[in-house]
Amino acid sequence: MTAKEKGESPINWAITGLIGYWITWWVVKLAVIPTLMGMVAKNPTGAFLVYQIPALCAIGAAFFIRKKMLANAAEKAN
Repeated sequence: MTAKEKGESPINWAITGLIGYWITWWVVKLAVIPTLMGMVAKNPTGAFLVYQIPALCAIGAAFFIRKKMLANAAEKAN
């Protein structure tokens, strides 16, 4: 909806955000999770929380991608 309001392509925004989310999720999952799982392997609650880290990082990445796209749209408008 924001892309339409800014006169940008909604498909471009959606695809860019999705790719950024996926890349961040996979990088964190493959790089960070194996290391942290060694520390909390015997604690089910700790393991559950560690498995949430990729999603939280990916949500953060999507937030910053949106922020950057909003800045680019504002720059084009001026």
